[in-house]
Amino acid sequence: MRQFLQFLGIPVAMAGSLCAALAQTSPPVELSPRPAARPGDSAMTAPRETRPHRMPAPASCSGGFLKWRDAFRARALARGVQPSVFDRAMASARYDPGIVERDRNQSEFTRAIWDYLDSAVSAARVRAGEAALKAHARILAAIERRYGVEKEIVAAIWGLESSYGAVRGDTPIFTALATLACDGRRQAFFESQLVDALKILQSGEARLAQMRGSWAGAMGHTQFMPAAWLRFAVDFDGDGRRDIWSDDPTDALASTAAYLAGNGWRKGQPWGLEVRLPEGFDYMATSERVKKPVSAWMAMGVRDARGRRIPEHGPASILLPAGHHGPAFMIFDNFHVLERYNTADAYVIAVGHLADRLRGGAPIRHPWPRGDRMLNFAERVELQQRLTAAGFDTRGVDGIIGPNTIAAIQAWQAAQGLVPDGYASLAVLAALR
Repeated sequence: MRQFLQFLGIPVAMAGSLCAALAQTSPPVELSPRPAARPGDSAMTAPRETRPHRMPAPASCSGGFLKWRDAFRARALARGVQPSVFDRAMASARYDPGIVERDRNQSEFTRAIWDYLDSAVSAARVRAGEAALKAHARILAAIERRYGVEKEIVAAIWGLESSYGAVRGDTPIFTALATLACDGRRQAFFESQLVDALKILQSGEARLAQMRGSWAGAMGHTQFMPAAWLRFAVDFDGDGRRDIWSDDPTDALASTAAYLAGNGWRKGQPWGLEVRLPEGFDYMATSERVKKPVSAWMAMGVRDARGRRIPEHGPASILLPAGHHGPAFMIFDNFHVLERYNTADAYVIAVGHLADRLRGGAPIRHPWPRGDRMLNFAERVELQQRLTAAGFDTRGVDGIIGPNTIAAIQAWQAAQGLVPDGYASLAVLAALR
């Protein structure tokens, strides 16, 4: 989980054309952990929501923060944190109810993938990325040679996570992680991250004043969580510190490449590409769970967005993030490597597409169904409940449109004689009602 920061237009450590480009960059938007955007079929419409669904906030631990901190101290020391380091770091940490509010209500603010991409891959962000590539050409080329991760992919993550270093977050990391750990929704996870943050401080590679970032505890130019820093951060400039916090982005960019390489990135393989599906295509095959060689997809009539044959890049799946009325993508193993950075399909497509644009690629050709809207959280829960009740088990009711829910929708659509694209739309919900 990481914060998608509001871009403020105040670049740091950037000069000349990069500053000018960054000043025009569209703001990144917040994403749910997995965007649930499956807008309705145009044949069946429903009134637009005027207010987002709000998840109920559980009782906070604000009254017991000091008690939690004292109990956590023993657990942290047992994992190797020095008492003096703990006391210095946690002395100023406080419970921030605003952080809990943001954590609790992430899933209420759903946004269509095309709206996200309009911002994430805006013309201004592409221009800023081109300037960043030029300004840091030497170091990005060296990083690509070392780790085998294309410079455009690294730059795209940099652009989405912090607008090329302009906005890295200003929340004290120990306040952010302590608040989320004390709150208890994911206590074990955030306590573990907090221990790792304390170990970073203990290592001497970062000063307490430097350890600021997002409300969720991510830090630096490319928004590393503490555990990821401990495992993948590198000292690429050779100064003895794995410094992702300073104005110099060298270590942060190299650490991002090391992270992707460590998770299986294959140089030369696309993350994915836009494709055309033929008339009569078997939409039951549109699932991340269905993988075929490119040759098998081409035998079914699949071509790239310009109607050309597709080179063999390994096993591939067909993804329809907006149903059969929207663009189709052929995705490869590198798509799933990018999911290790952030699991949201919209984020992965944004990173991949921004990287493509930075190397001179074209915009997405097929239009998005922009007249649609997303299901809100309550509607996604209702959709899962009604599918399961109708005999199409979603394997749980959590409001997350994941592979199990998509498969259930496809089975229901096929039973109704509809195009089985797995699209969680208002049309599907209306029919189930």
